[in-house]
Amino acid sequence: MILTPEEWVRQNVVRFLMEEKKYSKSYINVEKLIKINGLSKRYDIVVFQPDGKLFLLIECKAPEVPISQNTFDQIARYNMVLDAKYLMVTNGLNHYFCQMDFENEKYNFLKELPEYYTND
Repeated sequence: MILTPEEWVRQNVVRFLMEEKKYSKSYINVEKLIKINGLSKRYDIVVFQPDGKLFLLIECKAPEVPISQNTFDQIARYNMVLDAKYLMVTNGLNHYFCQMDFENEKYNFLKELPEYYTND
């Protein structure tokens, strides 16, 4: 595997999730194909809950790629299929965290990711 700038960000986010946030490695999944409106897309990182529902969806960009409205539109499209409770967008330099408000069809920005609790 080639260590592209985006891959470097992805690996550092996974390390952050496990070491800083204490998320369990067994619930973290990286780069899988999903179908969105009949098109094959690939998410960067997801974190599952023990019941199999998605807790967190993460979109990673290379450090030189600015986080824009297009980035949020992309993760929102992915989340229409995946239904994660939380979203994170990062380019390794800037990080944005959101909690989904499905009832009002919007997301609310957070200062940081929530703690992850499991019953196991």
